[in-house]
Amino acid sequence: MDNSKNTTKIVGSIAVAALAGAVLGVLFAPNKGKKTRKKIVGKTKAVAKDFRKRINKEAKDFKKNATKESKMLKKEVEKIEDKSESTIKNVSASLKEKANALLQMNTDHEVSHK
Repeated sequence: MDNSKNTTKIVGSIAVAALAGAVLGVLFAPNKGKKTRKKIVGKTKAVAKDFRKRINKEAKDFKKNATKESKMLKKEVEKIEDKSESTIKNVSASLKEKANALLQMNTDHEVSHK
């Protein structure tokens, strides 16, 4: 997640820097009027296109990482389920053995008192 935040900050900084460069370019442009406006539009479109590409790449990377983490988490949950099931079976078998032993002891005790 921190990597994603850093990348977003970097992409945002690049966009702001590009926009500032475009504004400064207009202020100090040797061209006037229509030609300058075309340059502004062209640079703005280029910055927007680059920004969209970077955002799309970040979204794909995020989705890929989220899917990977989800699969890993699912495997861990399955391991825990298997371990829990095994533990429950073992505890159940142990309780049955102890219950049977107690019943046997009770039966033997009753027989010896008669």
